[in-house]
Amino acid sequence: MRALTFHGTQDVRVDTHPDPEIVNPRDAIIQITSTAICGSDLHLYDGVIPAVMKGDILGHEFMGRVIETGPQSTLRKGQRVVVPFTISCGSCFFCGQQQFSACDNSNPVEKRDMSEQLYGTPMSGLFGYSHLTGGYPGGQAEYVRVPYSDVGPIVIEDDSLDDDKVLFLSDILPTGWMAAENAEITNGDTVAVWGAGPVGLFAAQSALLMGAHKVIVIDHYPNRLKLAKGLGCDVINFRESNVREALMEMTGGIGPDAVIDAVGMESHGFSFDNMMDIAKQTVGIGADRASALKQAILAVRKGGRVSIPGVYGGMTDKFPLGALMEKGLSVKAGQTHTQKYMEQLLGMITDGKIDTTFLISHRLPLEQAAEGYRNFKSKQDEFTKVILKPGMGA
Repeated sequence: MRALTFHGTQDVRVDTHPDPEIVNPRDAIIQITSTAICGSDLHLYDGVIPAVMKGDILGHEFMGRVIETGPQSTLRKGQRVVVPFTISCGSCFFCGQQQFSACDNSNPVEKRDMSEQLYGTPMSGLFGYSHLTGGYPGGQAEYVRVPYSDVGPIVIEDDSLDDDKVLFLSDILPTGWMAAENAEITNGDTVAVWGAGPVGLFAAQSALLMGAHKVIVIDHYPNRLKLAKGLGCDVINFRESNVREALMEMTGGIGPDAVIDAVGMESHGFSFDNMMDIAKQTVGIGADRASALKQAILAVRKGGRVSIPGVYGGMTDKFPLGALMEKGLSVKAGQTHTQKYMEQLLGMITDGKIDTTFLISHRLPLEQAAEGYRNFKSKQDEFTKVILKPGMGA
């Protein structure tokens, strides 16, 4: 089969690999019909996530048709499914709490030590996202093996729902929803969202659906800010305004009730701390560029809530720990418990309450995936979301 393959920092290629096979009784094999490049894939592309190896198949947002099942899979051949990016056993303590992204069994024993040493406990398995999370081949490919297929994938019964409407159930839509849920939004709240990428836009859309009175999105790409305005959000261009001063002015001088960092470990901007973090990443010192998160913590009102869906992988310097304590802030973060939200959000798509297609800018054949990565990285204002179609002619 053909698959997008990691060769090195900012070097990915579509190569030929052996077709996947059933390994365990709960496995299924999916023929991919649509797969997306995620903003967090760029962290792998840029070489800032540890334990990504040459030859790894990337991609964790995908859907397709079931073509083969193990004897204990609950899927049937021919079913159309969206696969969550989190791999979860469904039976451990954490899965029992619906904390699917904390699954204790999906990261293979031989891989667990890496994340246990880094984070204190082993991470769960994720598709196409380094050997810290199991080293599973991803879904930017013609086919993929899905472990625990009786727990994760959601079946799309209605063929009138095209791929573009349901593909993002695999990651960014539940991630945006959980980000808003973690912000504990109540009616009338003002919420500020850093980052108008796909997760930030879905978090803003979710915050409005949860009753936020005002959602303010912060970015510097005009087209992405235009998409946020289209949702009914106010916007701040951080290249043109002092963000904290603008937020104070827009909130009567107290700051937003809740803030959402949808940027993660590769913040943009020319603040001194961010430029130092960029220099450290460039020379190979593992420092997350957490400028957006630091800004959010300083901007939120006293007693406010901080939600962090943006991906961080290691340590960061000059973290405003004192502001967390002195302002009495609450913080929630984490990889998304995708399976918990998929059915609810599919219902909201079906009912027309959520639009998932407004941010798609490009659809490309899988063979042009490397070009998609380059442009998604370097032309972020134009390339807001790239969908790869393995069956599409070049």
